[in-house]
Amino acid sequence: MKIHRRDLLKGAAALAASSLPARLLATAAEGVAYPYLGRTEDYEDFHIIDPGLTIAKIESWTQGSYGIVRVTTNDGRQGYGQLSSFEPDLTARVLHRQLAPLVLGSDPARIDSLVDRVIDANMKFPWSYVCRALSGVDTAIWDLYGKIKDRPVCELVGGKTDPFPVYGSSMRRDISPEDEASRLAKLRDTHGFTAFKVRLGVPTGHDQDASPGRTEKLIPAVRKAVGPKVRLLADGNSCFTPPKAIAIGSQMQDQDYFWFEEPCPYWELEWTAEVANALTLNVAGGEQDNDLAQWRRMIRMKAVDILQPDLCYIGGFTRAWRVARMGQKAGNLVVPHSSHLSLVTLFSLHFMAAIPNAGPFVEFTIEGDLDGGETFYSPALKVIDGKVKLPDGPGWGITINPAWLERAAYTKSERQT
Repeated sequence: MKIHRRDLLKGAAALAASSLPARLLATAAEGVAYPYLGRTEDYEDFHIIDPGLTIAKIESWTQGSYGIVRVTTNDGRQGYGQLSSFEPDLTARVLHRQLAPLVLGSDPARIDSLVDRVIDANMKFPWSYVCRALSGVDTAIWDLYGKIKDRPVCELVGGKTDPFPVYGSSMRRDISPEDEASRLAKLRDTHGFTAFKVRLGVPTGHDQDASPGRTEKLIPAVRKAVGPKVRLLADGNSCFTPPKAIAIGSQMQDQDYFWFEEPCPYWELEWTAEVANALTLNVAGGEQDNDLAQWRRMIRMKAVDILQPDLCYIGGFTRAWRVARMGQKAGNLVVPHSSHLSLVTLFSLHFMAAIPNAGPFVEFTIEGDLDGGETFYSPALKVIDGKVKLPDGPGWGITINPAWLERAAYTKSERQT
C-alpha cells in the first residue's frame, strides 16, 4: 500500500497532539499572545515626539574605555549617547558597519521598531557588540527627545530630577578586609552613604578567593565597621558553585546583608536559581544579559530577586525599560548595573527616577576622587548626604567636554541624499 507524504504528516501531527499535555493543547486552541523581544502583553510603544524626522548622521568618538555617539536629524537637531564601556573602538566599528545602514533614514520617533529592527537584522550576531553599539544610538535618541521637548529624560516618562540615593560600589579585591572596612566607614561619614557593595571571590573564579580566607573575613569586618544601619551588598562576579555560594550567602544572612549579586556563573541560570531558593537573602543579577528572551526566562524561573540590567550592555534605555516592565509584572525590583562614572550612571539615575519598581538606590563607584568630577562631561555627578541630584537640563542634562572629543578617534556615517 502506498502511503502519501501528506497522510504521513497528518498521522504524525495527530500522534504528537495526542501526547501533548491537555494544558498545552488548550493554550494552542485558545490562542496565546507571544510578546516579542521583551515586550509584555500590555506593552505600548514609546511615542515621545511626533513622527516626521529622519536620522541623517551618526558620529562616534572613542578614547580609552569610553565611546560617545551623536545622532543628527535631517533638520539639524542632535542628541548624545554612549557606547558601552570596554573596547569601545571595536563597538564603534560594529556601530558604523552593522547598525548605521539600518538606522540612517529611520524616524527617531519610532524607537521601539528601530531597536527591534537592529536586533532582527543582526540575528547572526547575538548579542554583545550589537547591543553595545545599539546603546549609543538609543541613548542619543532619548537625549534628542529631551532636547526637542525641553525636558529631562526622566520627566518624559513620569520621573523627577529629585536627589536619588546611591550606594558606594567598591571595585577592589586587592585590599585587605580591614582596609576595605575602614575606607567604607570613612565614606559613610564624609559623603553620607547609607549602602555599600563589596567584592567577593574572583571573577569567574571557580570557587577561588582573591587571597586565602578573604571573603569569609570581609563579610563580618565590613558590617562591624559601618554599623547596623548601613545596607550591605556583595558581588560574586560569577565566582561560585551553588554549594559554596549558599555557604557564603548564609554567612551574609547572619550579618544582615541586603543582596548577593551574581553568585554563580551568570549563564548558569539553574545554579543561580538554586542559590536564590536556598537563601532568604536577596539574589541579584542580570548585568551581563542582553537577550530579552533570556531575561524572560530568568524572571519566570525566579533565578534572581533583583534585576540588574546595564543600560549600555543591553542596548539602551528602551530595552532596559522592557526588562523593568517584565520585572514589574513578576514583582521584581530593578537596580541597574552602573559600575563606573561614565554616562551609564547618569542614564541609570534617569531610568530609576521613572520606573515604578525601582529599588532603593543606584550604583555609584567609589574608586577615584568622588569630588573630582568627570573628564568628559559636565556637570559632574556629586554625592551629597548619600544622594545624587539629577541634572535639570533637557535630555540627559549634560554637556560633553569638547577637549575630550578633540582627543578621541572620530568616525562618521552619513545618509546619502
